[in-house]
Amino acid sequence: MKLHKIKSFAKINIALNVVGKNKYLHRIESLVSFLDLTDLIKIQQIKKENHEINFKGAFSKKINANNTISKLIKILEKEKLLKDKKFKIEVVKNIPSEAGLGGGSMNAASVINFFIKKKIIRTNYKKISKICKQIGSDVILGLYSTSLVLNSKGKISVIAKNKKINVLLVKPNFGCSTKKIYAGIRKFSKINLDKFNSNMFNLKKLKMYNNDLEPIAFKKYPKLNMIKNFLYSNSNPEFVRMTGSGSTIVGYFLTKKDCQTAKRQIKQKFKNYWCIIAKTI
Repeated sequence: MKLHKIKSFAKINIALNVVGKNKYLHRIESLVSFLDLTDLIKIQQIKKENHEINFKGAFSKKINANNTISKLIKILEKEKLLKDKKFKIEVVKNIPSEAGLGGGSMNAASVINFFIKKKIIRTNYKKISKICKQIGSDVILGLYSTSLVLNSKGKISVIAKNKKINVLLVKPNFGCSTKKIYAGIRKFSKINLDKFNSNMFNLKKLKMYNNDLEPIAFKKYPKLNMIKNFLYSNSNPEFVRMTGSGSTIVGYFLTKKDCQTAKRQIKQKFKNYWCIIAKTI
């Protein structure tokens, strides 16, 4: 059977507001972009009784058997959407986990998109949305892989054209538990992103936003605040912000050259931290 190779893009939250909570989850609104930093997923239909799912690469060691792709396959099997077809799926992990980059969620979304594109599964958007929610709250964002606005009601609006931004990603040698960070929320922000307009990703406006999870993460992990302050003090970013629930701090720069200068400085100061240059797509 033919071997297919697909890219699974890293996701960043340029802005994130926690605006409330329902019975199970916090309600958020967010400005989301995707990066040219990717995991590589290899998919091949096989003539075996069981699916084969495995992970390789620099960030594969901590991934257990109950991962997003295995969850997806179990759900698709239960819903009888795969029609007894079996697949070998191998993921080369270049995106770290517990980093706020949505690596696992975007892996699942990428596999869903592949199955839809190849007409391996045939169903409607409502069904796909329900499947995504069973795996993770942000999985559905990966169906788009372009800049988008998630409003407080869960509606997704795609930004058709936006300026590409150079970013420097810095992750310390520890991760942040999404559950623990959200558990620290004591107050909610006012809704700010429900009135959609195409200028939301204007650089001047992006500077004005925040990530509501930063104060919680910074209190628990002061080193994250150290990274942010270092980037402001020693380089020339447009702004610096944590993505998601951490632990990656993102510096946003006008030029790749500025990114490269900042990377050299970070590597001198924080020698063991993961640090990489990327760009929004």
